Amino acid sequence: MGTRLAGVAVHLPERQVSTEEVERRVGPFLPPAGLIRRLTGIDSRHVMRDDEQASDLAVAAARKLLADTGTEPGDVDLLLFASASQDMVEPATAHIVAAKLELRCPVMDVKNACNSVLNAIEVADALISTGRYRTVLIASGESPSRAVRWDVGGLREFLRAFPGYTLSDAGAALLLTEGEAGVVGCGFTADSTQWDVGTLPAGGSQHPRDPEFTYFDLDGARLKTAFLGLGSGILDDTLDRLGLTWDDFAVVGVHQVSLPYLDVFADRVGVPKDKLVVTLPEHGNVASASLPLQLVTAQRMGRCGPGDLVALVGLAGGVSLGMVVVRL
Repeated sequence: MGTRLAGVAVHLPERQVSTEEVERRVGPFLPPAGLIRRLTGIDSRHVMRDDEQASDLAVAAARKLLADTGTEPGDVDLLLFASASQDMVEPATAHIVAAKLELRCPVMDVKNACNSVLNAIEVADALISTGRYRTVLIASGESPSRAVRWDVGGLREFLRAFPGYTLSDAGAALLLTEGEAGVVGCGFTADSTQWDVGTLPAGGSQHPRDPEFTYFDLDGARLKTAFLGLGSGILDDTLDRLGLTWDDFAVVGVHQVSLPYLDVFADRVGVPKDKLVVTLPEHGNVASASLPLQLVTAQRMGRCGPGDLVALVGLAGGVSLGMVVVRL
C-alpha cells in the first residue's frame, strides 16, 4: 500500500486585477507603461475580498474537494495547512481552517514559502505510508495581495517591491489517502544561506510591530541567481532513482514566477516545453497554490488523467527546490 492522490481542487477569487490597473496604482514613482507585463508575462491576477482571510480561500477549495470526492469531515484523520500565507502568527492557521470545516482531527501548519504544498505532500506520504494516518487533507490559502507595497518613492523601492506585483490570491486543496501508490517519489534540496533574498519580516521576533516590515521585500535578480545556483542535481537524481525521464510524464508542473524565467528554467533542467502547463498570464503567481492550479488546469484540458505520471516541480524563497512525482 502507498499514498493515493484522491483529488485536487482550487478556489480563485472572482475579482481579477489587470496589470494595467497594477501599474496605475503604483506611485508616486511611475513605472514605464507596460513594463510589468513585458518582464513577467502576467495579464491579470486574483484578489480576495477585504472581508476574506487566507483560511477562507483554503476552506473554499477544501469544501469543493470534499464534495467532489464524497469525503465526510469525519473521514479526515489529519489536516495540514500548507501555505506561505497565514491568518495570524498564533495559532496555527490549520486550527482556523479546521474550525471552519468542522473537522475534529489533529492539525498542523507546514510552511516553506511557495514549496509549502509540495512539502506537505511529502509529509502526508510519510505519515500514510507508515500507517499513522489513512486520510490527510492538505489545504492552502494564499493571500499575498495583503503584503504588496504600492507606495514607492523611487526606482530602488520599485525594484525591491516588484515581485509583489506578480502575486495573486488563491486556495487549493489535495486529498491523500491510503491506497495504490500514487505518490511515486520525492526529492528536495535547499540553500538556506540565501534566506534573506526575499522576506516578509513582520510579526516575528525580529520585527514584531513596525508596519514598514509588513510588505514583501525581494531582490529579484539575486533570487534568480540563487535558484540557478541550486542547479538541477536534485531533479536529475530523483528521476534517476525512479527510473524516469521527462518524456515519461503527461505534464510537468513548474512553479511560475515569470514567463521569461519559466523558459530559462525549463531549458536549464531539460523539461520539454510541450509538457508545461502555463497558468501565469491569466492567474499570476499564486505561490504554493501554483502547482495544484496547474494540475487542475491540465486535468480540465484533458492533458492528463487516471494512470498518467505527472511531475510537480517547486521553487521557493529560502531558497529551496524540489519535485514530487505522482501517478494519477
